[in-house]
Amino acid sequence: MLVLGIESSCDDLSMSLVDEGRVLANVTATQTLDHAPFGGVVPEIASRRHLESLEPTLELALEKAGRGLDAVEGVAATFAPGLVGSLLVGLNFAKALAYARGLPFRGVHHIEGHLWSAFLENEERYPFLALAVSGGHTHLYYVRAFGDYEILGHTVDDAAGEAFDKVAKRMGLGFPGGPAVERLAREGDAKAFDFAVPQVKGRPLHTSFSGMKTAAMEYLEGPAQDRAADLAASFQRGVVRALTAMCRRA
Repeated sequence: MLVLGIESSCDDLSMSLVDEGRVLANVTATQTLDHAPFGGVVPEIASRRHLESLEPTLELALEKAGRGLDAVEGVAATFAPGLVGSLLVGLNFAKALAYARGLPFRGVHHIEGHLWSAFLENEERYPFLALAVSGGHTHLYYVRAFGDYEILGHTVDDAAGEAFDKVAKRMGLGFPGGPAVERLAREGDAKAFDFAVPQVKGRPLHTSFSGMKTAAMEYLEGPAQDRAADLAASFQRGVVRALTAMCRRA
């Protein structure tokens, strides 16, 4: 069954054509340059750009897959979570396309999509632990089967990606922050500055990044003023250690 998948939960619009688990095409219309001057995603801009990108992205995906629209047998799209305007653009386009062509439609929770993307190239095995980390989410799941999930732990404040973006902005590295910090970190000493692994009292599988973010800001005001690469490397190491600790405790 050839399925058209549409993801528009934030600032990127992606469309994929998947045939029985085999990815024939995956095209993304990115908006990084549109949001960079603001240091973060502007929801109104994101949804407007999605509207402009829908048709050309679909055409390019079909071209790369070597298939016509008539070959599509089903449509799926992200319905949550995400920016409301962005979600509505992709979701309504997908539902309208499916309705107009008499095709089955399936809404997809985008975190569930993250969890199952690993099985596009690997055999399914249960149960398993899954760590979902992004700009808006940091969650540790226990997966018993498809649709059977238990949240074991999560951040109690900032998501990991959000912390990267905020520190990068304070350092003047631009948006998105994660890739910018990673590039600079390659030139630094990851043990130059100490970032303690956070522990949430009474909730050992939870984590926190607000303290780590505050520590980075304080280092920037003092010993790290002229050591940006060392701070980037140390902060990145601190975040990775926090995420690793969540998994090990589980």
